[in-house]
Amino acid sequence: MNARSRWLMIAVGLGILLNPLNSSMISVAIARLQQEFGLDFTDVSWIIFSFYIASAIAQPVMGKASDLFGRRKIFLAGLVVSLAASLLAPFSPTFGWLLVFRVVQSIGTSMMVAVGMAIVRIHIAEKQGTALSVLSIFLSGAAAIGPFAGGMLLEWGDWPAIFIVNVPFVAASFVLAWRMIPKDGQAAPAASKMSIRQWLHAIDAPGILLFTVGLVALLIGLLSAESSGQASLWSVLVGLIGLAALTVFVRHELSTASPFIPLRTFAKYPAMTWVNVQFILVNLLFYALFFGLPSYLQMVRHVSEFHTGILMLTLGLSSLVASPIAGKWIDKSGPRPALIVAAILMTLGSVWIVTLNETSPVIGVSLALVAFGFSNGLNAVGMQAALFASSPKEIAGVASGLFNTSRYLGTILSSLLTGIIMGDSFSFAGFRLLGIVLAVIALALIMMSLRQSRSPVGSEPSL
Repeated sequence: MNARSRWLMIAVGLGILLNPLNSSMISVAIARLQQEFGLDFTDVSWIIFSFYIASAIAQPVMGKASDLFGRRKIFLAGLVVSLAASLLAPFSPTFGWLLVFRVVQSIGTSMMVAVGMAIVRIHIAEKQGTALSVLSIFLSGAAAIGPFAGGMLLEWGDWPAIFIVNVPFVAASFVLAWRMIPKDGQAAPAASKMSIRQWLHAIDAPGILLFTVGLVALLIGLLSAESSGQASLWSVLVGLIGLAALTVFVRHELSTASPFIPLRTFAKYPAMTWVNVQFILVNLLFYALFFGLPSYLQMVRHVSEFHTGILMLTLGLSSLVASPIAGKWIDKSGPRPALIVAAILMTLGSVWIVTLNETSPVIGVSLALVAFGFSNGLNAVGMQAALFASSPKEIAGVASGLFNTSRYLGTILSSLLTGIIMGDSFSFAGFRLLGIVLAVIALALIMMSLRQSRSPVGSEPSL
């Protein structure tokens, strides 16, 4: 790999790491934001919801946009958007404005993730496997150190520092990307010939709108009912609007020629569908702990943000250690054994959470973090391998897009589950109940993995 290719890879890597970094750093700032804006736990959880909902929508949309406008343009525009959000967020006068800038930040960082891998695959001809694996390290490494970095930033500069820290990454990526990413040239001339109506049709604007309205309305209805302790007329009405919008969304996606989420693919390839179902549950489990445990440490155990970040680093490091081990194991034995072990580790970690009490040694939390970290490393490689095994090569792009959608649905559901269980305030009793629910879900994953291990590749498991 020549020097230009290496600098191109660094330019892209510095950009794409901003999405996982910003999604994970916020986990240690939940308690601080509650104090700053005088909110309950359910309300402040929208700082998580908003980021993942925006990412789930923006990444496939920006992937389509890059085909029309060019990948270099989308990547550089994403850096500009991310810079603007990072500079404005610290000056948010209210939590509502902070959510707005958080959504803008999610869109900006998603623009880079959506096209970063494609830029490397197109412009680096030699050792593509090595290049893509290095980019994966940027992504997984950023997610791993996010809580630790967030803890240090909170200790030294309060919550605004979590946004300001993006500026040097954005600046370095922009300078390198401007110089190293080749111009799009005639790669995407179609965009200039398309009318606004044709462009909206190409990205399935009605589907995006229905999906967004349905998901947000349903979340508002559920969380409002839980926060107030009763199902008010308003929360029921909003929830029903969400369900209706999602129902119309499904019918629309099944009938449109260019769907935002190609639902027919799920019906055509049932084995791939079950992989995505498992991936939703895996992310639900992982991120419920990822966002719940820092709040437990800070609100129940009164651990500082800095030391919470250090403890959470155990999770990321365990995941990084497990990933190369998983790669060699899966090459030799296939994905199912690794996925079964991952589900068992998640079960053990969830059960360990249930055994914690308000006076348990804080260092004991590391045992649960190690279990979840190793399981995450196994799942990251195993689920991707299972996806390849269950989906034909001719739909690799569609399969990858659906896979990322499943990831974000799992993270959104994890925030919803935590918000419903906790309600107005984070409590030890709620945290223990969360552990019980996670243990049940982990047991379900074990059963799914065991049944699928007896099923031929490409066939539907008998559940």
